[in-house]
Amino acid sequence: MLRQLPRMSDPNLIVGHDHFDDAGVFRLDDETALVQTLDFFPPPVDDPFTFGQIAAANALSDVYAMGGQPLTALNIVGFPDKELPAEVLGEILRGGQERVTAAGAVLVGGHSVRDIEIKYGLSVTGRVDPQKVITNAGAQPGDVLVLTKPIGVGTLTTAAKQDKIDEADLAEAIAVMTALNKDAAEVMVELGAHGATDITGFGLVGHAFEMAQGSGVGIRIDAAVVPLLARTMELAQAGVLTRAYKSCREHLGANLIADGVYETLVNVLCDAQTSGGLLISFKADVAGRAVDLMQQRGVSACVVGSVTDNAPGTVTLVGS
Repeated sequence: MLRQLPRMSDPNLIVGHDHFDDAGVFRLDDETALVQTLDFFPPPVDDPFTFGQIAAANALSDVYAMGGQPLTALNIVGFPDKELPAEVLGEILRGGQERVTAAGAVLVGGHSVRDIEIKYGLSVTGRVDPQKVITNAGAQPGDVLVLTKPIGVGTLTTAAKQDKIDEADLAEAIAVMTALNKDAAEVMVELGAHGATDITGFGLVGHAFEMAQGSGVGIRIDAAVVPLLARTMELAQAGVLTRAYKSCREHLGANLIADGVYETLVNVLCDAQTSGGLLISFKADVAGRAVDLMQQRGVSACVVGSVTDNAPGTVTLVGS
């Protein structure tokens, strides 16, 4: 659809939609640029406060993925006020505000419409040094890839909707989805990452593919070392996945190479995530220190792959 629109051209537009980056970046002056993003969706969980936290963390993540600092946020709401009490909406907004405050940003307002289903999210504006913007088009051959959150929330939230797991089983996924990518992003900027993206609706493989295409490189992911939430493989083997994994695999086609990797694991790595971690491309001699610093701040970061100059624009999954 975006290809059908006139291309925006402005000397101060640092990042637009050319490479499907996580947010737009517009230069104000030599020292400051604005990072702008918008994201909203229906509830992946039943608790309204938790939903608000997840949706806000997910939207804020786009700013972090660009190396930015969130400044302000606006609520975006669709709500069936004839079917649900206003208290439900109040809890959603309270959850969102809690995460905005935790990010050090300010909630300045928003807009709501009557809808047949609940939808909530944020429009976020952040700040970044124009010389330190991190995009998904900056990965370089020889880089090492670091992932900052485990994979599997799509599977677990789908299982919860199908009453196949209880609240205790979902707790780990909720902790992952509500966690901000703030600490990981600060380390990423401090150590001069070459490229980054956050893992959301296109799954680990889909977003890695965008990085491969944007950077003109090949992405190699060691499928066996990618951290997974508990019960993810068990549930995926039983067919509990979002529909997104199929569209991801169809979209990549021959650009996804996964010979010798268990089929269910390939599907999990293609499956949609909500408020996932960052996939960061570091210079090889920096990646170990980055992981150590992130882990010291409570981020479950680990090395999951590398960047190559072989087969540009492809993602290769390898087994152990």
